[in-house]
Amino acid sequence: MSLIKSISGIRGTIGGKVDDNLTPVDVVKFTAAFGTWLQKNKNKKDLILVIGRDARISGAMVNSLVTATLQGLGIHVVDLGLSTTPTVEVMVPELNADGGIILTASHNPKQWNALKLLNEKGEFISGKDGAEMLEIAEKEDFNFAEVDDLGKYETRTDAFDIHIQKILDLPMVDVEAVKAKKFKVVLDAVNSTGGISLPPLLEKLGCEVVKLYCEPNGQFPHNPEPLKEHLTDICDLIKKEGADVGIVVDPDVDRLALIDENGEMFGEEYTLVAVADYLLRHKKGVAISNLSSSRALRDVARNLNSEYFASAVGEVNVVTLMKEKNAVIGGEGNGGIIYPDLHYGRDSLVGVALFLTHLVKENKTVSELRATYPAYYMGKKKIELTPEIDVDALLVKMQEEYKNEEISTIDGLKIDFPENWVHLRKSNTEPIIRIYTEAFSQQEADELADKMIAKIKSLI
Repeated sequence: MSLIKSISGIRGTIGGKVDDNLTPVDVVKFTAAFGTWLQKNKNKKDLILVIGRDARISGAMVNSLVTATLQGLGIHVVDLGLSTTPTVEVMVPELNADGGIILTASHNPKQWNALKLLNEKGEFISGKDGAEMLEIAEKEDFNFAEVDDLGKYETRTDAFDIHIQKILDLPMVDVEAVKAKKFKVVLDAVNSTGGISLPPLLEKLGCEVVKLYCEPNGQFPHNPEPLKEHLTDICDLIKKEGADVGIVVDPDVDRLALIDENGEMFGEEYTLVAVADYLLRHKKGVAISNLSSSRALRDVARNLNSEYFASAVGEVNVVTLMKEKNAVIGGEGNGGIIYPDLHYGRDSLVGVALFLTHLVKENKTVSELRATYPAYYMGKKKIELTPEIDVDALLVKMQEEYKNEEISTIDGLKIDFPENWVHLRKSNTEPIIRIYTEAFSQQEADELADKMIAKIKSLI
């Protein structure tokens, strides 16, 4: 079954049977549910929704279905066309809209697409709101508009310009200093919308841009998740071009991976660490990431007399905690930068501008900058269990086993040892415990995961 209905959106593979995959019928149903939910909550006429899409092959078809369904409900649509997740998030409040839908399956392969749902602040809807929307979808409780009340449709072509200008206007982005450096940058945008949104920003920052896979045709030339094993082409090109830095984004441009001048990965976890290091040097405060992100962020924050807190996994949870703690910076270890001075959403464009400013201020190469941060290594494993095993009870037993360590239970079980940590999370869809570890070497991280698997088996 390839249709995943969650509070944050609807994701699935294109084609196949209704309610098993993301078929046209499912797109219409869930769009209608979201539009209906908005109408019930807003209690006003003439709602406006902003939509935008990444470049995947099914995007135009899904866009047509979403647009027509919203108009059928009497909702006015502002269509940004090919866009990025952060650009749509910025444009919702910019246009005083009532919500937004981003058509993207993020880092998933080309057969996937999804509806990401935004509230009037341009932020992902809450768990409670998502549950209400899914209930409306389940009941198919829709009431479409009569012919004189159909929604209007308009397009906008200036969204990237507005988003980029907001970034260049940020006090913490030193445009002139970055321009003076004349960085040579190689960009891999996996043939999606990073290829049309990032070059204008980089050029305004005085960079020479070498484009790799920047044609927004949705034909992903490699697995679109920006992990080391998928990025051999850009690593080779950086060395060949003598570039200063490599930039890699996923199809909807909310995850940012960096590569140094030697073609070596900076480490996705360290995108947030570097940006936080820069910002907290200038304004002491709070940094936030989720429980499965690197301890390096905590170390950097503490070194700069700032505080660090961890949220449950998921962007909505990170944002909620950021607001509660009035954080200076937050995000996720997958290269997701959330800079509240711009907006509360993961944004690779602002991440690039802040990182390049930091690089200039430190007067270091990318590899030299990376060497200033603590070196941690992560392990990710899972243990498959039989369906009759009570996973929650197992995690309670594990908590009791390690009660003398620093424990967090806000999202599964996180055990912080002095030298390393382990995070155990139950899968929502199958009898699996996911095991994330971090230590000072890859071997230690993997050994810790294996030790946890052995301990869990001994408790069954």
